[in-house]
Amino acid sequence: MILADFIVQTPKGLYCSYGDFYLDPKQPVQHAVISHAHADHAIAGNAKVYCTKPTSLFITYRYKEEAAGTFLIKKYGQAFEINGVELFFFPAGHMLGSAQVLMCYNGTRYLYTGDYKLQEDPTCEAFEFVQADVLITETTFADPETMHPAAEQEIGKLNTTELNIMLGAYVLGKSQRLISLINRYCIEKRIVVHHSLLPFIRIYEQEGISMGAYELFDKKFLKSSSRPLVYLVPPVVFNSNIKVMNVVKVFATGWKDLQRSNQMQLYVSDHADWNEIIRTISEVKPAEVWTTHGSGIQLRDHYKESLVVKLLD
Repeated sequence: MILADFIVQTPKGLYCSYGDFYLDPKQPVQHAVISHAHADHAIAGNAKVYCTKPTSLFITYRYKEEAAGTFLIKKYGQAFEINGVELFFFPAGHMLGSAQVLMCYNGTRYLYTGDYKLQEDPTCEAFEFVQADVLITETTFADPETMHPAAEQEIGKLNTTELNIMLGAYVLGKSQRLISLINRYCIEKRIVVHHSLLPFIRIYEQEGISMGAYELFDKKFLKSSSRPLVYLVPPVVFNSNIKVMNVVKVFATGWKDLQRSNQMQLYVSDHADWNEIIRTISEVKPAEVWTTHGSGIQLRDHYKESLVVKLLD
C-alpha cells in the first residue's frame, strides 16, 4: 500500500517520518540522505550523511571541517537501513557519484531520482532504471517544449570559430563533462581552466575518471598559443565585467534565459528533459508519480487520464 505521507515537503526539505530522515535537506538534520554534491542538494552541518564516496569527497572539499558529523558511505546497490526503512543507491547519471534513492517500506518501493539525466556521459555513472511503486522525480525541465539536443552535437559549435572562447560552466559536474566533450569532439582546441575548477577535477581523476588534456590558465596563453583556446571559467568569472578582445563568450546550460546575451548558444544540460522524464516513467512503471525540484503541473496534465501525479513542491 502506498503511504501518501511517506515523503512530504517541509521547511527543512523532503522528509520521511517513517524513517526520520531527510532527502537533500535544506537545513542541517540528524539523518541526511544526499543524492549528489551540488550545493543546492548538499549543505554543511548534517550529523549523519548517507551518500556515495564521490559525493562525500566533494562535500568534504567544499565545507571542510563543517562538512558533516559522520559520513556513512554506501555503494550503488548496497542495502542499508535507517530506522526501519531499507534504502539503496542507484546511479542517476547527473554527475560523478550522483544517486537515485530507492526506499522500501512495508512492501512498497519509493524511488527518489534526485537530479538526473539519460544522455551519455563518460565522466559519471550511467543512469540505471529501477522499477518502483512511486517515482519521486525532479521536474527541472518538465515542459513538452523542452528537448535537449545531443551534447556532442552542441559542443561541435565551438569548432565554428577560430577565436579564443571563454566558456562559462558550473565548477562541479558540468565543467568536467565539458572538458571530456571538447577533447573528443573539438580536437583542435586547447583547453585551459580557471584555478577554482582544479580541486574538483582532481577528485574526478582520483576516482578514475579520465577527461583528457587540460592546463591551468595563464594570461600568456592568450598571446602565445598556436591553437585556439577554450578558457573554462566559473559563473562568477564569466559574469564579471572583464573585457577581453577577440574572445567569444559562451555559457553551457539548458536554460534559454541564460543563453540570450551570449555570443553563441551552447545547450548542454545535466538534467532530464521532457522526453527523458516520460521515458523514465515508462521504464519505472510506477502507480504514482510525485514531483519535486520544479513544476510538475504539465506532467500532471499529461497523465491526467492514466496516472496519479502529485506535486510535492
